Amino acid sequence: MRKILFSAFITLTILALSCKKTLPDPGQTATVKASNGWWVNYYVDGAPQLPSPVFFTNYNSSSSADSIWIDDLQNFWQFKGKVKIDYSSLTFGATGSENDYYPSTADIANGKILLKAGHSRAGNVTDSIYMEMKFSDDTPAFGTTYIISGTARTGFIEDDY
Repeated sequence: MRKILFSAFITLTILALSCKKTLPDPGQTATVKASNGWWVNYYVDGAPQLPSPVFFTNYNSSSSADSIWIDDLQNFWQFKGKVKIDYSSLTFGATGSENDYYPSTADIANGKILLKAGHSRAGNVTDSIYMEMKFSDDTPAFGTTYIISGTARTGFIEDDY
């Protein structure tokens, strides 16, 4: 009887130790690979629209696991809106994304985050971002395609603009 109880105890111990819950790392969301701050510029027909890059950010949306916010922090068009994202390919886009800063919408196409595909101001390897945007309050409405591209903020002072 003692051998049976000992064998059962060992078996239950092994089973209990082999069962682990997989929990996300504290402080991380489903959008951890897609969320970042970016130094971007806006281009129309290849011409930069600003004298130097401005800060732009994207981050998780609490309302949906398949959406992120994109936010120019009022540095260019004053746009903050949600876009759908495919985390497996890190592509995103939206049609008629509502602006959270004031009543307007934007179409975002060909959005892509490219891991380790960019170089920061000081030459550090970092992620890159690209998207095409059209705005409802442009003249004419949705008449100009703005190319937004840049590199992820590294946190190093020499990389900030």
